[in-house]
Amino acid sequence: MTTPAQTIDYLGKFRLMRRVARGGMATVYEAEQIGNRGFTKRVALKVIHDNYAREPEWLQLFIDEAKLSANLVHGNIVQIYQFQEVDGRFYMAMEFIRGVTVRALIDRHRALDEPVPPAIAAYIVSRVCRALDFAHNFVDDLGRRLYIVHRDVSPGNILLTWDGQVKLADFGIAKARTMHDPAEAKQMTIGKKHYMSPEQVLGLKVDWRTDIFSSAVVLFELLAREQLFREIETEAAMDEVTVAPTPNVTRLLPEVDAGLSGLIALAISKDPMLRPNAAMFGLALDQWCARQKTIGSPERLQEHLARLFPATYSPPVEARHESAT
Repeated sequence: MTTPAQTIDYLGKFRLMRRVARGGMATVYEAEQIGNRGFTKRVALKVIHDNYAREPEWLQLFIDEAKLSANLVHGNIVQIYQFQEVDGRFYMAMEFIRGVTVRALIDRHRALDEPVPPAIAAYIVSRVCRALDFAHNFVDDLGRRLYIVHRDVSPGNILLTWDGQVKLADFGIAKARTMHDPAEAKQMTIGKKHYMSPEQVLGLKVDWRTDIFSSAVVLFELLAREQLFREIETEAAMDEVTVAPTPNVTRLLPEVDAGLSGLIALAISKDPMLRPNAAMFGLALDQWCARQKTIGSPERLQEHLARLFPATYSPPVEARHESAT
């Protein structure tokens, strides 16, 4: 979607190119940072909506996202470059990702009536696990663990670059030990209802285990091309996750190797204590991939995206011609 050309002045200039996405709390634009002597850099500019900027608790979440994410420097996490306020408006300059979301990948496979190769699905979520493991165990400058929880792992927040990299985005509702958490203070539900763990749905105190649950739900959706939890009404959706029996993943995914469906089943356990941590879940997925004839890898993912999105596929480097084995 295009938007009228604008230039935003602060610590340099940003020229808005087009609107990439509009969420409930903020809008993300593709933008060009303009510097002296012809310097330019393509970035994603996230702008909080005015109505949320006027609400202290939601504005604080936006500020906390910038402060928290700026220090989460990891290859599988979208990087934050700058944060600034200009005339009462708040902006965040981020790494611009050339590629598609996992949501777009699932939708494309559904449109083609073609399954996502299990090794590619497992590879994607294993890289999400690497990002989560880094965040969950991140320490500040004094060596104190921050106990970061993303709380919004979902297909729209996982980005796939044209050259086969996986990036976890949007720490907008993440919580950390050093941050005020409006959800915990008011026992409110925060997150996307179809991807939340039982404890998150109930507004209880959550830790890294809720992110593992969400990651496994995403993996299921990649394999099934359908959501694991589908109830629309909020109360029914809550009951579906908290009261109804845990879905039988093996029965729902009869064509998928039992080893992979078993990993999903373990990670969506209603009892958080039964779920593996991010490092364990990611390693198990990598080990499962290693046993397959067609492994998951950046090269495989790049090939796959090139085939599925021929009209928009545009890698920053010449496409590889050799397939990974």
